[in-house]
Amino acid sequence: MADFGPSSIASYLAVALVLFAAGVLAIGTRRNAIGVLIGIELMLNAAALQFAAYGRFRAEANDVQGQTAAVFVVVAAAAEAAVALALLFAVYRTSRDIDLEQTRELRS
Repeated sequence: MADFGPSSIASYLAVALVLFAAGVLAIGTRRNAIGVLIGIELMLNAAALQFAAYGRFRAEANDVQGQTAAVFVVVAAAAEAAVALALLFAVYRTSRDIDLEQTRELRS
């Protein structure tokens, strides 16, 4: 049986799995674009947590590459959120709705 303490990689991977599953569930069940964006952010955070955990628990020594990859994932998630929210704002200004089923294309 795996040890689920702070000194074990299994606990970090379990949290990342729960985050990723919550993100997939949010993407699959939400019609609102904000809910889908939150699901994507959860999935990206799960990936960042896994990178950091693998970097921390590497067999040879603590590896900086895992933390570096996690920082890049967080930066990409922030850029994705900024662009997506700008697009949602533009869609809302034109159609007054952010429901993904109702909004199929932008019309000027």
